[in-house]
Amino acid sequence: MKKVAVVGVGETKFSGPQEKTEVELFAEAAMEAITESNLKPKDIKALFVGNVLGDFSEGQGMVQAFAAENIGCLYVPANRYEGACASASMAIRDAFIWVASGYYDIVLAGGVERAATMGTGLATRTFAMFSDARYEYPAGITFPAVFAMLTHLYADTYKIPLQKLREQMACVSIQSYKHGSVNPRAQFFGKNADMTVEKVLGSFVVSTPLTLHDCCPFSDGAAAVILASEEVAKKLTKKPVYIAGTGQSSCGPLGNQSDYLPRIRAREVSSQQAYEMAGVKPQDIDLCELHDCFSIASLIATESLGFFDYGTSGEAWEKGEADIGGKIAINPSGGLKSKGHPIGATGAGQVYEVVKQLRGEVEPERQVPDAKIGMTDTLGGDGGTLVNMIFHRGW
Repeated sequence: MKKVAVVGVGETKFSGPQEKTEVELFAEAAMEAITESNLKPKDIKALFVGNVLGDFSEGQGMVQAFAAENIGCLYVPANRYEGACASASMAIRDAFIWVASGYYDIVLAGGVERAATMGTGLATRTFAMFSDARYEYPAGITFPAVFAMLTHLYADTYKIPLQKLREQMACVSIQSYKHGSVNPRAQFFGKNADMTVEKVLGSFVVSTPLTLHDCCPFSDGAAAVILASEEVAKKLTKKPVYIAGTGQSSCGPLGNQSDYLPRIRAREVSSQQAYEMAGVKPQDIDLCELHDCFSIASLIATESLGFFDYGTSGEAWEKGEADIGGKIAINPSGGLKSKGHPIGATGAGQVYEVVKQLRGEVEPERQVPDAKIGMTDTLGGDGGTLVNMIFHRGW
């Protein structure tokens, strides 16, 4: 396999409802990535786009073809990926494989979504399609309920009093808000920097015991990355960021995962693939942008990724070990919780952040010092799709 580098990244602001269409949003992110790469649209050999709910939010299918034409990538192969929240990460992983194989030398990949524009009711109902439609949704299970149940199970499995666990989860939200408040691309930029444990616990209950501040928002936004072969990358940039390892795994309905819950077994499989390909261990990772759709999801993820022992990640957040300057910096972008969660774009947004961190190009307040290796973790559904990618500096 050939070495593959990220040579350019682009991202819109993640936010509430936007007036731009998904094609327009993706074009904004894609053109930023293309320009940063010192390329032109005609140089792109293929386009891979993550998009989940375009047919519901806009009545628009086949968004990838219209996006390709809109940015001037005429007649190139254009594929759409749907893996719920992991859609863009699937697109980028597949782009990596195509370039690594030597078939293409330059590919544009990313994602776009207008989930906030849909409104809470429609977005919640359509999100629920990515759990089991036969047994879970008819029982009233939406994703807040899934992670509320995982919270109870986590507390019981590791013998942590529920109130204590809720306080630890509040520390996750506080940290995410802190970083998002100084990230200009984040949905909650300039907001919630004064969040406290009391405010998190006192906000209204979404699904017991999760409160509003335990949950990420619905978001509109897009993100894009340019992948190139090592030979091409060296001609385009002095700071190539190489993809060292990738992993992807799948799983069935939540009930069929009971042997492992609250752990997400697909994450353990996927991340191990990425670690082995990259030739690194969890302790080698400087920062990780992980899938914190709910505060409990951060605790579960960091343990499955090998950063902390099972049942101890809440203590790690309390001690600052999951923050910049700690054992590992988790979600210095603000994560889904504060940066936002435009479903089909989220994974690409994670890659955008890791690349910017490794280049040293983010705001000083949230820059991870001397970051050399970064990781992304994207979960689709309630464990149905997991994608992990590891990146390292190329200079």
